[in-house]
Amino acid sequence: MKKQSTELTEVKQPTNKFVAILEKIGKRNAIIACAVILIGAAVWLNFILFSGTDNTGGYDGYDQPSGNISDNLNNDQSNDNADLDSNSTYFSATQVSRQRARDEALEVLQAVVDNVDSTEAMKTEALASIAAIAEEIQLEANIESLITAKGFEQCVAVLNGDTASIVVSADDLQVAQIAQINAIVYEQAGIAPTGVTIIKK
Repeated sequence: MKKQSTELTEVKQPTNKFVAILEKIGKRNAIIACAVILIGAAVWLNFILFSGTDNTGGYDGYDQPSGNISDNLNNDQSNDNADLDSNSTYFSATQVSRQRARDEALEVLQAVVDNVDSTEAMKTEALASIAAIAEEIQLEANIESLITAKGFEQCVAVLNGDTASIVVSADDLQVAQIAQINAIVYEQAGIAPTGVTIIKK
C-alpha cells in the first residue's frame, strides 16, 4: 500500500478584503462602477457649487449715483435688466450643466450594459441606474413646470434620493409660496418638506 501524504497544501488567502473583491468582480468592472459613482457625485457637487445665494448684504439703493431723477431711474432700469440677464444666464447655465453631467453618466452606464465583460449583476445595476436617472429627469421637469406655473419666472429642481434642491427666481419668498413649492415636490416626488431646500436667486 502506498502511503498517503498527510501534508496539507497551504491555500493562499488574499491579504486584503479590497483585493479579494477586485479579484471577484474584475478590475475593469470595479473601475466602471467607481466611474458611475464619481459622475453621480459630480452632478450633485456641480449643483451645490453653482447654486449659492448672494449674501453680500448692505442697503439697497444706498450707494445710488448722484444726478437728476431721470438719470437715477435709467440707472435703476439698467441695473434691473442686468440682474434679469444674470439670473437668466445662471438658470440656463445650470440646466445645461446638469444635462451635460446626466448625459455623461448615461453614457458610462450604457457602456457598462454594452460591455461583453460586464457581469449580469453589473448590467442589471446599470440598467436600474439608467431608469432612475430617466425618472429623475421627468420628475424634475414636472416640478419645474408646476413651480413656474405658480408665478415664478424661472426654476431649477435637482433631486437626489430623498432630498430635493429647488432654486427659484425671486426677490423674496412668502410662507405661502414656500408651502406651494413643498406641496408640488411632495406630490411629484414624494419628498417631505424636511428634505426640500429652497434657494432664491
